[in-house]
Amino acid sequence: MHTPEPAAQPLAAQPQDACSWRRCGWETWLILLVFIFYAGDPAPAINEAHYLVKAKNFWQPQWCGGDMFVTSGKAHATFYVVFGWLTQLFSLDTTAWIGRLVGWLMLALGLQRLSWAVVGRPYASVIAAFIWLAGIEHGNLAGEWVVGGIEAKVPAYGLVLLGLERMLRDRWSWVWPLFGMAAAFHVLVGGWSVVCGMLVYVLVGRRASPPRRQILPLLVGGAIALLGLLPAVWLEQGTTPADAVAAARIYVYQRIPHHLLPSNFALSWYVRHGVLLALAATVFGLQRLDRRTGMLGWFTVGTVALALVGLVIGLLPPSHPDLAARLLRYYWFRMTDSIVPLALALASVRLWVVPSRLGVPLGRVLLITLALVSILLVGRHGLEKQLAGLPASCDLHSQGNPADVTVAQRQQVCRDWIRTCQWIRDNTDPDAVFLTPRHQQTFKWYAHRAEVVNYKDVPQDVPHLKQWQERFERVFPRYLGRVRVTIQYAELEAFRRDYDADYLVVDRRIVPYALPLKQVYPTPWEPNQHYAVYRLP
Repeated sequence: MHTPEPAAQPLAAQPQDACSWRRCGWETWLILLVFIFYAGDPAPAINEAHYLVKAKNFWQPQWCGGDMFVTSGKAHATFYVVFGWLTQLFSLDTTAWIGRLVGWLMLALGLQRLSWAVVGRPYASVIAAFIWLAGIEHGNLAGEWVVGGIEAKVPAYGLVLLGLERMLRDRWSWVWPLFGMAAAFHVLVGGWSVVCGMLVYVLVGRRASPPRRQILPLLVGGAIALLGLLPAVWLEQGTTPADAVAAARIYVYQRIPHHLLPSNFALSWYVRHGVLLALAATVFGLQRLDRRTGMLGWFTVGTVALALVGLVIGLLPPSHPDLAARLLRYYWFRMTDSIVPLALALASVRLWVVPSRLGVPLGRVLLITLALVSILLVGRHGLEKQLAGLPASCDLHSQGNPADVTVAQRQQVCRDWIRTCQWIRDNTDPDAVFLTPRHQQTFKWYAHRAEVVNYKDVPQDVPHLKQWQERFERVFPRYLGRVRVTIQYAELEAFRRDYDADYLVVDRRIVPYALPLKQVYPTPWEPNQHYAVYRLP
């Protein structure tokens, strides 16, 4: 990619830099509204029940103190410190919404500032928001998302966008501390951004800011990043290399191959991301690049290069499965999933003000087409969420629903699940431990009680990750189809003895008959079609 020399006119004097705080605030507000419409379904969203229950336990260790997952190693300590204290003042639902608004506001502000640095025209950032959201959702390779429920990567991406804006304006002394703050929240999002930022600096940035001026900002950024790096490193302390490899194999090959293992990706995923890459390359190729757009392009090239490295590593499992597992843990495809659609969005809105190689009219026709398609896709997504009115983590496969179930049935299952958890919260000891249905991931969120194991809540430290596998294999054995718990007295007594389990929650869609155990819920005056609770022998 050729990056032209800076124009003779100073960057600070260019019209695109003149953005008042009033306009910045107004456009940021509009982008925030788009995010709320797109991802504003009820809490908990995907991963919120995963992150916020650990954040609550971080500040209140006795809460669900018998749960292996919430008491396991704290990989995202900065997130727990910054957002977890809210759980001591508000409900988990309210905490989620406060966190969402803060995280989405950071994303909206970062996108507005970055868009203005590239395009410098009113409302270009709002159109870019639609294209970015649609590109991530429909063009990702490995399932990455950015705008959704609050978790560590949401503020991290917001800080990356702010760092990119500083980069494009050649304010390099701000870039590394902002990327360092991103790494403090999510070490991989921030760390990979540093790698791609270094590529841009070596190829372009050092002309404007010599290396000696980067020493202090790099040291500051590195020191801040330690807040995210050290907790991640501590997760493997005190473990043997063999245990670390075993944990990596569980993580990559068993638990989340859909994010990490290229051979697990469907062919359609490669096709859709290839189309996204081709579209982004076409839009970039249609216009004459200035310095800033060229820098954005090189940063994007860096993210694609990371994905290519991940694909090469993905060839290793048949011959070197242990090495591949250790390397594939690092989410090589995360940045291409998020940054390629961002680059497409910003390059597309630039077609409104920069003549394309096919002429101004055709360039604008391409932009209008992309914008309209993106608005329709984002609108459909938001309307589906609003009409269902269900938390994403308590819907469809997250609650064991088949894909063809009706909205009314999904809503009834969710209501019955919440009623079950609320009864448990009101009628059982706070220290009680439960065997829960395999599909659900919100038991602790609604019931505020510990559980033995579930599929979603996987610890990230090596000892607890191995415990998770042992528990999961034992509680949901393959011979029962991995969806139900045994009802053999001897095994249930062993669960009580080994895991301190007191109760069993049964999904009646899987086990429709009454079990030979003492049923404590539903009661005659509190019916429940889908769930039952039994006391263990």
